[in-house]
Amino acid sequence: MVYTTALVAALLAALPVNAGLYPKSSKVIQVDGKSYDRLIAQSNYTSIVEFYAPWCGHCKNLQPAYEKAAINLQGLAKVAAVDCDEESNKAFCGQMGVQGFPTLKIVKPGKTPGKPIVEDYQGARTAKGIVDAVIEKIPNNVKRVEDKNLEAWLEESNETAKAILFTDKGKTSALLKSIAIDFKGSINVAQIRENQKASVELFGISKFPTLLLLPGGKEAEGIVYEGEMKKEPMIEFLSQAATPNPDPAPAKVKLPKSKSKDAKKTKAKESFESASKSHASAEGKTDKATATEETLVEEATESPSPEVETEKPVDLPIPAPPIAILETETELQAECLGSRTGTCILALLPASPDEIAATAVGSLSEIAHRHKQHQRKLFPFYVLPEKNAGYKQIKDALALTDMAIIAINGRRGWWRAIPLAGDKISDKDVTEEAIENWVDSIRLGEGAKQKLPEGLIPEEPEETATEAAEATETVTEQAPETTETVHVEEIKVEEKTEQKPIDDHDEL
Repeated sequence: MVYTTALVAALLAALPVNAGLYPKSSKVIQVDGKSYDRLIAQSNYTSIVEFYAPWCGHCKNLQPAYEKAAINLQGLAKVAAVDCDEESNKAFCGQMGVQGFPTLKIVKPGKTPGKPIVEDYQGARTAKGIVDAVIEKIPNNVKRVEDKNLEAWLEESNETAKAILFTDKGKTSALLKSIAIDFKGSINVAQIRENQKASVELFGISKFPTLLLLPGGKEAEGIVYEGEMKKEPMIEFLSQAATPNPDPAPAKVKLPKSKSKDAKKTKAKESFESASKSHASAEGKTDKATATEETLVEEATESPSPEVETEKPVDLPIPAPPIAILETETELQAECLGSRTGTCILALLPASPDEIAATAVGSLSEIAHRHKQHQRKLFPFYVLPEKNAGYKQIKDALALTDMAIIAINGRRGWWRAIPLAGDKISDKDVTEEAIENWVDSIRLGEGAKQKLPEGLIPEEPEETATEAAEATETVTEQAPETTETVHVEEIKVEEKTEQKPIDDHDEL
């Protein structure tokens, strides 16, 4: 039996680290009702926010495209998500007018800080569609300068540092827009085309693109940037003249809540819960969304300052180690199919495990780890892969189809399969909650058991447990110094170890 194999590693790698759709390693920012104002509403950046529920099939289908959009928008805009299934977020989702999942909203800075403009995203649910729509909403603080107005622009805010991008492109790039956002109020950013001959000659520009920094504001001789046109090194270069704006915004001092606001939140939560239940009911009756496109044309750039809250330290949970794998038929018989083995939980995995199998193994691992942390006794959980000869034997004997999770007790000759909500196993049947409820029912002796078919449990060896016990009684009457006594005592100890109950309600 082994605990670390490529199979378990691949299965667990497919599982999210946290309860929502997006793990902490994702480029998608996890936002809740408390952090939305600081991370999104007060930001100078444009954001797109997904309001989702983990059980929503359309949300799961959108996830790959949304993750890819987040990667391509790094440093240009924020890509965030709110888990509306979380109790603490329900009022907030209601206030945002969420009636179904997934709901996407583009949030762009307004004229008044902290008062953004929120628009529903109605475009294609593809990575490219999302990226294109968000880039269009990025504020453009870059001044388009020509020969005729160069002198006037240089005279404006004469003491303020300035940065000029000389380029052969007519359109202002999202990268330059994002840099202007980072230095809004501290460095004036402009763009000059290569056909503006007087400006190009004035600053001695010979290649395009060229980024020029004027630390004093008006000096004709500036500092030329020699690095790659990527955000992180460009920000570092410009930082010699000014410090970039902090993002996320500094936390505000908390004020006492008014009763009217609390009442509004309660009403919004109730309205949202009603809509959410209606959507959840409809979700199960409709087909899953079609696969999303993931083709992108823009190269990913560096992200802005980390979008995380830093007020409180975060204690990261200890990841659950994977459950053991029964690699051979001998291990299967020794652990679960012996005439004196107690209850085992077996996850029968096909040669090509799918998402349901990955979720099942992850749930079993978390449950086993949690019981171990609390020093609670629990019967063992095992993965039974298809390559084990006993896999086919069990599936044929018990008439199992697809991926299956069963409890089996060789000593008492019974077995039980995890209950299914439908005709075959689904992701709802293998959640931590579903499996733990089933395990608890076994521990408490609840629910019907089925008798194991003959031949599945090997016959008793010649020296049965009863014979061993009788031998112990007979020989122990002899003097304790004899060799026979020592030998039988060893048998007795070995027998106790094998018969030690590990399960189970039968022993309660």
